[in-house]
Amino acid sequence: MFVSVIFGFMLTFDVAMPLTLFLVTLAALLLSKRVEGKLKATLEEREFRTVDMVLFSGMVGVVVSVVVFVPQMALIALFMFSYASLLFTFSYLFSAVNKKRAVLLISTFLAASFVVGAVALAGFFSSSFTFYGGIAACGLTVFAFAALLFELKRTGSSGRWYLAVLPPALFVIIFFVFSPTPVWFPFLFDAFGIVFAVLITLYLSTLFTWKTTFIFAVLLTVIDFILVLVIPVMEPAATHVVGLGLPVVIVLPVIPPVFTSAGLFGLQPIALGLGDFFFAGTLATQTYKKLGKKAGVVSALTMSIAFGVFELLLLNTSFGAFPGTLMIIFGWLPVVAWKLFAERKAENSLLK
Repeated sequence: MFVSVIFGFMLTFDVAMPLTLFLVTLAALLLSKRVEGKLKATLEEREFRTVDMVLFSGMVGVVVSVVVFVPQMALIALFMFSYASLLFTFSYLFSAVNKKRAVLLISTFLAASFVVGAVALAGFFSSSFTFYGGIAACGLTVFAFAALLFELKRTGSSGRWYLAVLPPALFVIIFFVFSPTPVWFPFLFDAFGIVFAVLITLYLSTLFTWKTTFIFAVLLTVIDFILVLVIPVMEPAATHVVGLGLPVVIVLPVIPPVFTSAGLFGLQPIALGLGDFFFAGTLATQTYKKLGKKAGVVSALTMSIAFGVFELLLLNTSFGAFPGTLMIIFGWLPVVAWKLFAERKAENSLLK
């Protein structure tokens, strides 16, 4: 939950990261109503309480503070399990599609698994896990082919566990095959980061109420401020995890481009944590539910604009990092205040 300039600054402003923040937030907002019903049923209509928000925010602070001390393989295993579980959950929830779509999805993963296996075994890249990853990809190709044959004979359109297995399995294989190679960062790294940012927002935002959203916003902003500026552990923690190839941030070149001798293909990069995307997405989706679609979309836009304004200051000052949540909440609060004030004014006029 931070934003950082990685290699100095030469540019007055940036449009790449604010635009990405807006598009990812908008995607989560527009998808939220479509998936909310199934997710609520899965979570048995549970909702966060005030105590849950306190514990959740405190847990974030503790995890960020100690993550640099966790052994590398344990950290990779933890993130792989979390990402794979999230992909499996969503894949299974929405695997009850008609036969035509199921066949198309399985065929897509079959082809992708075959390509990954072929690239790994062809020796284009060399790493400790490339050969074993290639064997695993070939095994997944055989599994996908068997699933395709089974699907062609199957009747009905209920949930398909074999379809839900394919996305998380392919992700884990792709990570171990490509993470040590130039193919992973920033291309696949950012692509998976965006996917996980949207899925995490969709999954957890169903648990929020309007009250707990405000509590969450305040607590997380305070904790983020402390971890970034007071006891600066956020950036070292993120750097440590990113160094393992785990997609916990989205890294983009500053646009308009600034050329540098180092950086992202000779371009100055900027990074924003997935926690900030989740934060903005949660605020926007809850605004949508409480105040309507227009207010939700406007809040997504103003949060991105506020982020861009703070980023402009960041790019032109000596700050190396700044709390992303603080940038975002300054864009959200005015929209909510304006909307609530307008509704209160309308109610008062009706009573007269």
